[in-house]
Amino acid sequence: MRIACLGGGPAGLYFAILMKKADPAHDITVFDRNAADNTFGWGIVFSDQTMAGFREADPQVVEQIEANFHHWDDIDVFFKDRRITSSGHGFCGIARIKLLEILQRRAAELGVRMVWEHEFGDPDTYARDYDLVVGADGVASRTRARHEAHFNPRIDVRRCRYIWLGTRKRLDAFTFAFKQTEWGWFNLHAYRFNEDWSTFIVETPEETWLKAGLDQMEKEQSLRFCEQLFAERLDGHELVSNARHLRGSAVWQKFNRVLCERWFKDNIVLIGDAAHTAHFSIGSGTKLAMEDAIALARVLGSTEGTVPERLADFQAEREVEALKLQSAARNRMAWFENIETYARMEPEQFAFSLLTGSQRVGHANQKLRDPRYVETFDRWFQRRAGLPDDPGSPTVPPMFTPFSLRDMHLANRVVVSPMCTYSAAEGMPGDFHFQHYAARALGGAGLVLTEMTCVAPDGRITPGCTGIWNEAQTAGWRRLVDFVHAASGARIGLQIGHAGRKGSTRLSWDGVDQPLPEGNWPLVAPSPLPLIAGVSQVPRAMTREDMERVLDQFVGATRRAEAAGFDMVEFHAAHGYLMSSFISPLTNRRDDDYGGSLENRCRYPLEVFRAMRGVWPARRPMSVRISAHDWVPGGTTPEDAVRISALFREAGADIVHVSSGQVSKDERPVYGRMFQTPFSDKIRNELGMPTIAVGNIFESDHVNTIIAAGRADLCALARPHLSDPAWTLHAAAEQHYAGVAWPRPYAGGRTQLERNLERAAQMALNA
Repeated sequence: MRIACLGGGPAGLYFAILMKKADPAHDITVFDRNAADNTFGWGIVFSDQTMAGFREADPQVVEQIEANFHHWDDIDVFFKDRRITSSGHGFCGIARIKLLEILQRRAAELGVRMVWEHEFGDPDTYARDYDLVVGADGVASRTRARHEAHFNPRIDVRRCRYIWLGTRKRLDAFTFAFKQTEWGWFNLHAYRFNEDWSTFIVETPEETWLKAGLDQMEKEQSLRFCEQLFAERLDGHELVSNARHLRGSAVWQKFNRVLCERWFKDNIVLIGDAAHTAHFSIGSGTKLAMEDAIALARVLGSTEGTVPERLADFQAEREVEALKLQSAARNRMAWFENIETYARMEPEQFAFSLLTGSQRVGHANQKLRDPRYVETFDRWFQRRAGLPDDPGSPTVPPMFTPFSLRDMHLANRVVVSPMCTYSAAEGMPGDFHFQHYAARALGGAGLVLTEMTCVAPDGRITPGCTGIWNEAQTAGWRRLVDFVHAASGARIGLQIGHAGRKGSTRLSWDGVDQPLPEGNWPLVAPSPLPLIAGVSQVPRAMTREDMERVLDQFVGATRRAEAAGFDMVEFHAAHGYLMSSFISPLTNRRDDDYGGSLENRCRYPLEVFRAMRGVWPARRPMSVRISAHDWVPGGTTPEDAVRISALFREAGADIVHVSSGQVSKDERPVYGRMFQTPFSDKIRNELGMPTIAVGNIFESDHVNTIIAAGRADLCALARPHLSDPAWTLHAAAEQHYAGVAWPRPYAGGRTQLERNLERAAQMALNA
């Protein structure tokens, strides 16, 4: 093949090396607008795991990198006059210019032609003369810009300013430092990359940057400002900028988060920052770019399909990994953007929150890396939760620490999430419900929440939904609650709701959200908008009379919940049901006092909630479940969710159960592990209000990490409890934690389970 690489950074050079190594007959030219020795960065960080992947692709390059890098294991976090150190991270740093020298030398050895100080213009010119054109020209890619409508880059300009500097201060660990000033917080990301130099990145939200007057400073003034700011970390050493092309305040950059919908057009392909970017806080931009090069070279080495077909295979493979890393980088990036929120934490939790901010590294991984650090943290956390700290006893995993709301005391932080079972007749909880909820209460969870239990027959989602509108239903629930209290240590809460426009549908396994073929009941909603246009019933817009009637139904259900003995009630204002459809602007088009502004849209749900709080015992807690993100442009946002939660707190809510979506069929959620946890994190730490996290939380490590990092106070698990009613007991056994009480009739199974788990772990270790 005849190949042109537009861009002589790590991505373009490494791809050229791999292709030339695979077949010396390839005719490859690398073009770059800069001189060979020009670079605008300082150091580059790779993990030990990343280096292992590079070694498989080209051992010679890795040998040269390893001969020139600085390796470290520690991360130091400096916050509020404390230094907290964790070890075992396994990183190496190398000067960007040294990496480029190594790649240039290797490329030359293999016969790659390199043309420097070449202003390449229209990529189509090269596409006509070459079999393949690789756009490796960075975040400001001209290749991408030439066909922007086709590549469709989604560019998100972030809210922080940062300056990328160097210093001769030789740091012994990857260093994060945080400094509070009269203008706001500044963050430091710093690491040593060779014997003489360290990278020194100073970052701050733009509003803080403006208040400090940095927008009015010349470059040298900015450097002196940063030297004074982090003088304790510099020990008298100067800061240096190598951004010779930037003047004045332009030396402070904003990060552009880029992800292209399409990565190739005909025989032109984008790799590295041209196709996607990853924030420097996760240190993976160059890693992603070089891994792109490995994948592209491998795909092009195939003989199957045309070049465009192979490029499609390349995007399909790499897009998933880019999305995963961008998701992790987004979480970490948002953490630094909202430093004011986390600055309220104590140093121990602040550092742990930082270390696990990407959600890729959790409590278990930290423990594997540095057992002593995690033991110290866990002892601090259990003391904070009110448990005694006996130095001679094992530590308590964060998920098994107690938690209280008003007079409700939970033995641990695991919640059985509300899950519709569609197994009731006329709203009556029967033997199935007794077995279902009793089994999960016996399974060790601290709190069991029922499925959405409806306030009236016409408030049901389906004919199979449970209710609490009459005394027979109340008695059925009472039987269950009494058993849970007598036979387990769990607490149990009743989720109360009204389906609104999502009602009168079939059982889920007969067609989700599909209307009943017969026997439909009339629906009400804030506005006459069907759930699915042309399919669903059109609901009637609620009158004041309707609103009073439904409010009375919620109050009656709350009174019956007390009579049934429930420890907590949860107000369901999520997922597009009646109360949620008042809150979301997608479903509330009213022009009266109950529509328009967020406060108006929340007015009716708050009226209902206050009326419920008024009849619910003061000593017992109430929660509210919300959809923190509609995942539709123009819908409810995470920022709105903080305001919504504040309104419910003022109305008497003790905790917010933070879910998202299911409001509109136009939603486009971004799924992943713990994908809704950032919304819980935002509400909890911006508002200072307890939260329940939910959403693809399925491992004990997820729960430990979320709780330890202060992203939620409780974690609700749904599907894991469907497949394993004793999920919590099994999680305790996996962690060799004996502090969770098993029901006495089941105690005999505990020892065997622990022994089998230990044997399986040993076999995996020896495999």
